[in-house]
Amino acid sequence: MIHRIKILILLYFAITIPLKAQVPIILDADLDSDVDDVGALAMLHTLEDNQRINILGVVVTSDDIDAAACAAAINTYYGRPDIPIAVEKGVALRSFSKYTKTLATTFPHPLKEGRQPEDATQLYRRLLANSPDNSVIIISIGHLTNVRNLLESKPDDISPLDGKELIKKKVKLWSCMGGQFPKGKEANFYRPDPVSTQVSVKNWPGEVIFSGWEIGNDIITGADFLKNALSVDHPVSLAYKLFNDYSGRQSWDQTSILVALSEKEYWKMSPKGNVLVNKDGSNTWQEDPEGLHRYLIESLPPSEIAKIIDALMIGIYRPGF
Repeated sequence: MIHRIKILILLYFAITIPLKAQVPIILDADLDSDVDDVGALAMLHTLEDNQRINILGVVVTSDDIDAAACAAAINTYYGRPDIPIAVEKGVALRSFSKYTKTLATTFPHPLKEGRQPEDATQLYRRLLANSPDNSVIIISIGHLTNVRNLLESKPDDISPLDGKELIKKKVKLWSCMGGQFPKGKEANFYRPDPVSTQVSVKNWPGEVIFSGWEIGNDIITGADFLKNALSVDHPVSLAYKLFNDYSGRQSWDQTSILVALSEKEYWKMSPKGNVLVNKDGSNTWQEDPEGLHRYLIESLPPSEIAKIIDALMIGIYRPGF
């Protein structure tokens, strides 16, 4: 059944995705209250399966006690148990996610066997220092505490560069799911750490593409298609079952994967400018030809983009769109 569905989807698609080969990726995710983070991580594994990217590490920016182990379980299921997982150290943890504990306890992973997640700032610095110049894409799909900590990090035995200098030298693009455009208030920006949003957005020294709330809100994935394509003992399927029993979910986070890694123009791009973040985490847009920021503007029908995302989430990839 699953094999037949994959063949039908491959025949259905008249377009394919031209992705940059072996792009080094760091994912910064808040796997906890929503399930689109799981879909985004699944997409990355599909792309690495097809030798288009290299997942350098996963930074978990969350206070859910099982979030890091959940990420490790997903990576292990895809055959990549050695992808390093990092967290912000010293954060008070609690249990509140609908799916992280079940995935963390159901599936094998190194954290179950005693390995500890790394410190987020240390992992960020190590991965960047060991990467070629102007090569890494950072994709953030949660709040920006660890991005800020990287920016404000000092020179150390990993690198003589401070965080801002290291980013400027090593990072090619920051793809950020956050904000609402041209103005608004979105959860990744205001909850729970709007100060880190202000610092990160204002001080980032390179190009940033923002996928705002309005972009992913109408792209519904993870419903019957995913239910029928993956068995329930697959962690991605199980996460969507536990979250809302495959009733479909907005694809906010997955859009930041797609725009960062595909050369097809699924969205229009705003002119260059600057995102201005207020104390409460709300944001406004200021056009500026010298600015380093752009945001996505809807172009293709959301239902068409949903088909691309759903396919990548279940492991279907066809090069060349």
